[in-house]
Amino acid sequence: MTPLWTSADIAAATGGTASSAFSATGVTFDSREVAPGDLFVALTGEATDGHRFLTQAFDRGAAGALVSQDCAHPSVRVHDTMAALENLARAARARTSAKIIGVTGSVGKTGTKEALFAALDRGARGEAHRSVKSYNNHTGVPLSLARMPADTRFGVFEMGMNHAGELAHLTTLVRPHVAIITTVASVHREFFDSEEAIADAKGEIFQGLEPGGVAIVPYDNIHRDRLIAAAAPHAARTVTFGLEKGADVRAIETMRTASGGTFVTARVGTRELSFTISQPGLHWVSNCLALLAAVDAVGGDLALAGLALAELGGLAGRGARFAVPVGTGEALIIDESYNANPSSMRATLAVLGAEQAKRKVVVLGEMREMGEESDAYHAALAEPILAAGVRAGILVGKRIAPLANALEGEGDFVHVPDAAAARVSLSAMLAPGDAVLIKGSNGVGLAALVAALQGGTL
Repeated sequence: MTPLWTSADIAAATGGTASSAFSATGVTFDSREVAPGDLFVALTGEATDGHRFLTQAFDRGAAGALVSQDCAHPSVRVHDTMAALENLARAARARTSAKIIGVTGSVGKTGTKEALFAALDRGARGEAHRSVKSYNNHTGVPLSLARMPADTRFGVFEMGMNHAGELAHLTTLVRPHVAIITTVASVHREFFDSEEAIADAKGEIFQGLEPGGVAIVPYDNIHRDRLIAAAAPHAARTVTFGLEKGADVRAIETMRTASGGTFVTARVGTRELSFTISQPGLHWVSNCLALLAAVDAVGGDLALAGLALAELGGLAGRGARFAVPVGTGEALIIDESYNANPSSMRATLAVLGAEQAKRKVVVLGEMREMGEESDAYHAALAEPILAAGVRAGILVGKRIAPLANALEGEGDFVHVPDAAAARVSLSAMLAPGDAVLIKGSNGVGLAALVAALQGGTL
C-alpha cells in the first residue's frame, strides 16, 4: 500500500523531529480506532492525554506516533500535537490537486456529505475522499484532511460549529473550491442571540473559498439574501438551490415512490435531470439539489450522481430503517437518534406521517442547546406530531416537559426521565404494524435504545 505519510513528510509538515523512519497508511487520534499502519496523534485535552494510550496504540499496530513527550516507539516529536495535526492537515491540502467541497448547515450536513461522496465516487472509484462519521469540529476537520491521499480527485468535508468564528478557522484549513450551506435554522440557540447570527456564523464558510470558488445557498431559506451577501466578497459565483421557482437548481416535479423514496425531475441551469432518491422526505430532495449544484460545479457526472442517489442506504442515527419482530408481526424502526432540533424534528415527523402503518409512534428525546426559548420550541412540536397522525409515543428528558403538557389528552403519550426508562416503556408499548420514529439530541442516549432493538434485547 502506498504510504499516506512518511516520518520525513510528517516532520517537514509539523516542524517536528522524527525518532526513526516509518511510514503510515492512516491517521487517528483515538487509540481504540487504531488500525495496523496508522499514525497515532497523541492529543492533549482537558479530559485526557493521548500519551497515556501510546502502548495501546502500538499494541494495535500503529506505525508511529505524533507526540509532545518522550516516546519509546517510532514517533515525530513536536511542541504541540494539536497544532501539529493542523499543520499536517494544511500539508495534505497543499499537496493535492483535488476539487474540494465544504459542507455546513444547521441540518443535513452529514447526509449531504455522504451523498456527495457517493455521487462523486460513482464516477471516480477510489479517488473520492470525505470526512467520516461527524468529524466536523476543530479536531475532526484537520484529522479528515490529514487522512486525504495526495492523489485524491474529489474531497468532501463537513464543517460544523456552535459558536461564531469556528467556521472561519475551519474553512481556512479546508480551502474549498465549492462551499455549501444546506439550510439555516434555530440550532445551538443557547450560543446565539438570533437566527440571523446563526446565518452569519454559517456564512463564514465562504471566507475560505479558493479563487474562482462557488458558493451554494438555499434559495427557499428566509436568510437566503443574507447568505448571498456573505458569499459575495469571496465567491466568483453563487448558485441557489431549492423547491421554489427562481432557484438556479430546483425541483420541477417530485413524486413519492412505492418504496418510500422520491422521484425527482430537476432543472440544473438549462438542463433537466430525472432521478430517484432512495431516502424519504422533502428535506432529502433539498439536500440532493445542493448536491447536484456541487457536482456540476466541480465537473462531476450528473447522470452518475443520479444513479448514486437511488442506491443510498440509510445512515445510522440519521434515517436508517430496520424491522424488528413484535409478537406475530413486525414493527418498522426509523433511527434518527443522532441529533435533533426544531427543523429536523418537523422534517422527520413529516416522513413518519407519510408511512403506511397501523400505528405511528414516536420516541422523542429533548432538544438541547435551545436557549431561553427551549420551552416554546418543544411545545411547538405538538402540531407536527398530531399532523403526522401520531397518537402514541414516549417523550424523554426534563426539557421536553412542555411538549408532554401540550399533548396531554391527545393520545397515549408517556413522559419519562431518561433513555433507560424509555426502553422499558417502548417494550410495553410496541405492537405489530407500528412505525416508530426515534429521535433526540445525541446526549439523551437514544442510540442505546436503537442498539437494543437491533440486538433483540429490548
